[in-house]
Amino acid sequence: MALYKLPMIGKLTGRLDSTHEDHLILDVNGVGYLVFASARTLSMMPPAGGGVSLLIDTHVREDHFHLYGFANAAEQQWFRTLTTVQGVGVKVALAILSTLTPDQLLTALAAQDKKAFTTVSGIGPKLAERIVTELKSQAVKLSGAGFSMPGLSGQAAKGAGTPTRKEASAVEDALSALVHLGYGRSEAFAAVMRVQQADPDAKLDQLIKASLKELAA
Repeated sequence: MALYKLPMIGKLTGRLDSTHEDHLILDVNGVGYLVFASARTLSMMPPAGGGVSLLIDTHVREDHFHLYGFANAAEQQWFRTLTTVQGVGVKVALAILSTLTPDQLLTALAAQDKKAFTTVSGIGPKLAERIVTELKSQAVKLSGAGFSMPGLSGQAAKGAGTPTRKEASAVEDALSALVHLGYGRSEAFAAVMRVQQADPDAKLDQLIKASLKELAA
């Protein structure tokens, strides 16, 4: 079979022709490019005829040539990261990005919040477990690369993955207590980390009480 050299597209800038359920048509100098995108990116598009600039990942296979568009570098990086997990193809990755923002993804991974991923259509408990297990280290790597974690300072986010054994035990116990009280694991994690970073010597009961105040604020 003959092999053809196809152009790898990294960015497209043009006028929006139309938006659809899972893609848009971008008119670039009279050529209409079909670009798949997350619901979040699609919701950011202007009315038809408006100017659009998207970062692009080009996927080339024997039977197709697909373009995936992203409104910003954070979403593009997460798309690439998510698709490294076995069982997470491009459709599932876009579904995740349609449900969770990059910041929410970062917090969910740091908190090992499997439930956050099962809210995404097409993701069951086993795949959610695989995602948080395989990508846990990405929370630290990406926070160090400039991605923020909601409610945490940059320094706190960088240190979130490497607390001392004593701090880690207190944080996990406080987190467990808050989850049993009905709080989501991600939001509870962010609150506990804010308190722990403000007072590294806080005892378990202090962590819980202060975290409850954070959550109630």
